[in-house]
Amino acid sequence: MKIAYLECTSGISGDMTLGALVDAGVSLGQIQAGIDSLGLPSCQLTQEEVKRKGFRATKVDVVHEPEHAHRHLHHITDMIDGSSLTDNQKELAKRIFTKLGEAEAKVHGTTIRKVHFHEVGAVDSIADIVGTAIGLDLLGVDRIACSPIPTGTGHITIAHGRVGVPAPATAELLIGIPLEHSVIEAELTTPTGASIVATVVDEFGPLPAMTIDAIGYGAGTRELESQANVLRLMVGSTPESPQADQIWVLETNIDDVAGEVIGHCCTLLAEAGALDVYTTAIQMKKNRPGSKVSVLCQAADIVHLEQILFRETATLGIRRWPASRHKLDRRPHDVETPWGPVQGKLATLADGSSSFSPEYESCRQIAETQGVPLKQVYDEARRSWQASAGK
Repeated sequence: MKIAYLECTSGISGDMTLGALVDAGVSLGQIQAGIDSLGLPSCQLTQEEVKRKGFRATKVDVVHEPEHAHRHLHHITDMIDGSSLTDNQKELAKRIFTKLGEAEAKVHGTTIRKVHFHEVGAVDSIADIVGTAIGLDLLGVDRIACSPIPTGTGHITIAHGRVGVPAPATAELLIGIPLEHSVIEAELTTPTGASIVATVVDEFGPLPAMTIDAIGYGAGTRELESQANVLRLMVGSTPESPQADQIWVLETNIDDVAGEVIGHCCTLLAEAGALDVYTTAIQMKKNRPGSKVSVLCQAADIVHLEQILFRETATLGIRRWPASRHKLDRRPHDVETPWGPVQGKLATLADGSSSFSPEYESCRQIAETQGVPLKQVYDEARRSWQASAGK
């Protein structure tokens, strides 16, 4: 499996991404050919090797005639649809712009069709996003991983006035994405960069296990006093593995709550969308026995699940961190038994073989209505699947 890793130590922007792609071996000429087909006025990509804090990197700039157009999303998508880009490149570019448009519409309280693209509707931003879509397609990776994102701090001035860093649209795009602490007073991550990672990245976290084949360094425009303003792109291969995604782990230690309360809290967490909830017996201060409550969840559910933990257990603190998860490809599957159909999950293993797991609720309902042992329903469901699969 071919994989790419974005190391965003100094954040990410559109020009940094383009520079890293070109530095890693993607042809600037092929990207330019795709940009030319958009019909933008005299839009030329230039490539230059620069130094940032003593490290070499590639700086890609967009040179174009001055213009004052404020485009809507449909203007940009029409431009992309009418270009000579491949279908994959068109689809990716439009997904990045749509993600950006949704964020802009939300922060300005309007619809995605009515929202004006100001800075990101300019020629250079269009070239950055479309160029990145072309570059990633030419790179031909199967998965993209990324480090946590530093946004920088302080204030910047945009078309709508002075705002804090991260800019409103950038913050909206980074919801659910792990952020890295940064005290650098600069806009390290732009809306264009945030829309790229929010669209294309499959998992966030440390560098995955991989054999590195190429490394590209994309330079940002400004010089930072404390570190090199570069985006590092590592491209390599990793053995084929099951599907992967990122989940979050929430944990808290409790030693002064009744077991029934913890059990009730776990039920509420499961009903609220937790992927899994479990407890572990632990020993706490002064040799007091306690319980560690662990919750696995998606990023979008963190806030709600933490509210339940705080409310139900009166804990004073919750730990959280992202975790990479490998999972088998699976789909719903029903089997017939003497008492009726049983629902379950059919999983495909790495060697292509399959396994079947009956669903507890489906088996329990049959056991209760038919007056048979639960274990017997499980066994009969598995036998039925094995017979249908010729095993």
